Amino acid sequence: MKLSIVKHTVNKWPLQLKRFCKVGLWQDIPEQASALWRLWINTLRVSYLMIRELATGELNLRAMSLVFTTLLSLVPLIAVAFSVLKAFGVHNQMEPMLLGLLEPLGERGPEITNNIIGFVQNVKVGVLGSLGLAMLFYTIISLIQKIENAFNFVWRVKRSRSIARRFTDYLSVVMIGPVLIFSALGLVATVLNHDVVRQLSSIEPFGTLLVIATKLLPYIMIVVAFTFLYKFIPNTKVKLSPALIGATVAGALWITIGTLFASFVASSSNYTAIYSSFAILFFFMIWLYLAWTILLTGSQVAFYLQHPKLVRLAGKPLVLSPRLREREGLWLMAVIARRFYSQQEPLSIQQLEEQTGLTNNALQSILSSLENGGYLVEVAGESSRYVPACDIAKIKIVDIMHCLRTAEENNGYQVRNQPDRDVNQLIKEMNEAQAQAIGEITLRDLAMKNHVS
Repeated sequence: MKLSIVKHTVNKWPLQLKRFCKVGLWQDIPEQASALWRLWINTLRVSYLMIRELATGELNLRAMSLVFTTLLSLVPLIAVAFSVLKAFGVHNQMEPMLLGLLEPLGERGPEITNNIIGFVQNVKVGVLGSLGLAMLFYTIISLIQKIENAFNFVWRVKRSRSIARRFTDYLSVVMIGPVLIFSALGLVATVLNHDVVRQLSSIEPFGTLLVIATKLLPYIMIVVAFTFLYKFIPNTKVKLSPALIGATVAGALWITIGTLFASFVASSSNYTAIYSSFAILFFFMIWLYLAWTILLTGSQVAFYLQHPKLVRLAGKPLVLSPRLREREGLWLMAVIARRFYSQQEPLSIQQLEEQTGLTNNALQSILSSLENGGYLVEVAGESSRYVPACDIAKIKIVDIMHCLRTAEENNGYQVRNQPDRDVNQLIKEMNEAQAQAIGEITLRDLAMKNHVS
């Protein structure tokens, strides 16, 4: 009897866990729940979403694509950074940094580092010529563009940076980024070697604290670097706190997976015997894949922390109903028209995203529909901003609603079985009744009415 009960419980447990993951985990948290319980439930929700995102394979495909692009662009990227650092006299720090990044490869890390440094030293700008130099920068920009596209996918951003912004922003990262990184490392080394710090290290508990801080320094630098990437690479506004938490999670994964991978490499004599000299490239590509997967996973954590509404939706894409699409579209047109009429600076995509609470993807879908309908036009500038395409006193509300309602229709596609004549007549009467109820209300009337109220 007891054995049958145990078997029944064991067989029932997977079903209960599956039901909890699909239903129980996403139920509303009671208002009287403690802050610790809320934190625990939200952590479980985000962790479940991360596992599901990795299981679907989309992030994996992005990481694989970045591995291929990295192999093509690694030497040109390091060559440019090496040249910039050489002008400041700190180019000798490039090799220790590469050794740190490739530390999980164990004994093969120094060998790969020496090969990369050898390739970089063989790159001679004078021999390349103008075409070769242009191709060198093109490979670098293509790598950063691929990284931006991957981050934009994570953040549900449809539009990448403009060509002008790509050129300026990407080259700024390539030229200034290495200088800032090695300057920070040099500053930290100078502080640790200062006489005052040395004297403090001989006094407890300061000595123990300094030893702990020194051991945590590589992890802290990884978190700072990841935070910078999460905040500035996506073509949207990322808040500092989600970026920092996502970077902390990614940093912990980097250390943990790096340690496990180092153990795997150390015990991989069979792979070395099979692949021979190709084993180095084999392990290097695996580590690149893991590194990009970790980086994208941390960005995904930051995204869900910044958009808690999507966490409650179980990570499903935000699909607006026709009613919400009309309401949000009219509201956006009223806000844009009001600022235009008051001669104020147009709101950026990020500002509209904060005010509406919509995801970047849903917001840009509405704005694109209105732009394609001829009611909005994008203003040239660093960030995407919109103004009315014509006089707001000539834009009728009924026309805006018709644009939002028919945005996804394909006029070139003809339905073979046309609806019943009575159905067509009913829909026509409904549209006419709505148009008659709205009357001749224009966008200017709506915007100024909201402004007065």
